Amino acid sequence: MNSTHKLKILNDPIYGFITIPNELIFDVIQHPYFQRLRRVSQMGLTYLVYPGAHHTRFHHALGCMHLMNKAIQVLRFKKIAISEEEATALLLAILLHDIGHGPFSHAMEHSIVEGITHEEISLAFMEELNKKFNGKLSLAIQIFKGDYPRNFFNQLISSQLDMDRADYLKRDSFYTGVAEGNINSERLITMLNVVNDELVVEEKGIYSIEKFLLARRLMYWQVYLHKTSLVAEQLLVRVLKRAKELTQKNIDLDASKPFKYFLNHQINDTNFTLEQLKTFALLDDYDIMAAMKSWMSHEDVVLSNLCKMIINRDLLKISISSKSISKEDFNKLKEVTKKKYDLEDYEVEYFVFKSSVSNQAYDSDKTAINLLMKNGDVIDVTDASDHLNLKTLAKPVKKYFVCYPKEL
Repeated sequence: MNSTHKLKILNDPIYGFITIPNELIFDVIQHPYFQRLRRVSQMGLTYLVYPGAHHTRFHHALGCMHLMNKAIQVLRFKKIAISEEEATALLLAILLHDIGHGPFSHAMEHSIVEGITHEEISLAFMEELNKKFNGKLSLAIQIFKGDYPRNFFNQLISSQLDMDRADYLKRDSFYTGVAEGNINSERLITMLNVVNDELVVEEKGIYSIEKFLLARRLMYWQVYLHKTSLVAEQLLVRVLKRAKELTQKNIDLDASKPFKYFLNHQINDTNFTLEQLKTFALLDDYDIMAAMKSWMSHEDVVLSNLCKMIINRDLLKISISSKSISKEDFNKLKEVTKKKYDLEDYEVEYFVFKSSVSNQAYDSDKTAINLLMKNGDVIDVTDASDHLNLKTLAKPVKKYFVCYPKEL
C-alpha cells in the first residue's frame, strides 16, 4: 500500500477524531498482533449486565494513545522537553500496554497461561514486534518497563493517574451507560505538570482528581465487581478448568486449533516461548465462545451445564456480604447440591464455591497523586483535599461472596 494513502484519522465515539501521528504507529496498529485486540472484549462478560458493553481492547488502546498525545502536547506547552523520539515511544508504549490480554480480558488471566500476568505477555509481544520493526520499539519497551531515566514517562503509562485509567473509566462509563464513571479526562490532562521528574497535578485540578477517584470507586462496585459479572467470570474460569481436566483424560473436545493447544498443554512462566506466544496471538473471544456453544451438548454434565449457564445467561445465584459464609452453611449448600443433582464431591465444587473481592480507589502506599500548590509545594491529594471521602477512598474495601444453584 502506498504510504500516502494510509488512513491517518479514526472516528471515536468518545473523543471524536483520533489522529494516528506517524507511519511507524500506523504499521504497528496494522500488525496482526494488534488487530487481534478487535476480538478481545474490554470488559469480559459485563455485557450480560450492561448490554452496551461490547467495546474491545482495540477501542481502549487507541483511546489511550489519543490521551497520551494530548498529555505530550500539554507538557510541551508547559516547557517540559519531550523529543520526537520520546513522544513516539510514549505513544507506542501506551498503545501496546494491553496487547497481552487473553480472551475476555481479566476473566481468564492465569487460566489459559498459568502464572503469567497480561503485562508480562504484553512485554513479550512488544519485544517480538521490536524485532519485526528493526529495533524501533526499544525506547518504548524501556519506558514500559520503567527503566527509562525520566520517571514521569512511566507514570504516564502506569500509575494511579495514567492514560490507561483516564481512558477506561470514561469509555466504560459510556458503553455501560453508568454516568457515575464519566470523568473529564481532558480536563485532568490539561492540569498535568512535572516537578523533579515526577508527574503532578496543578492545584486547580483538585476537584477533577476528587471526581476521578470517586468515579473509580463507583465504577468498581457498580460495574467491574457487579455481582452478575463476578459469577459469570467465575463460571468462565471453571469452564476452562473442566475442559482441561477432560482433555487430560484424553476426552476430545471440539475447539479451534490454538485453543486446543492450550487445553492440551500446561503453559506457565517456565515454558512460555516464542512458539507459545505466536499461538496465543491466534486466540481471542471467538475461540472461547464457539467452543462453549459446541460444549453445551457435550455428554459431560459439568461442562455442558457450565456452558449453558453462560451462553443462555442462566447463571448461579450469588450472595455478597461483608462477612464470609460460615463453614457449616457452606458445607450444607454443597451437601444439598450434591444430593439434588446427583453429583460427585469434586463436581459440586463447580456449582458451589466462595471467594472474595476487594477494591481500593486510591492506594497511598503506591506512587501518590501529588498536587502542585500555588506556593510551589508538592503534597499528596488526600492531604490537600477538603473532601472527607478521599481518605475513606484510600482504605481497601473487601466483600465476600458465595455462589450456588438458584433452585436451592
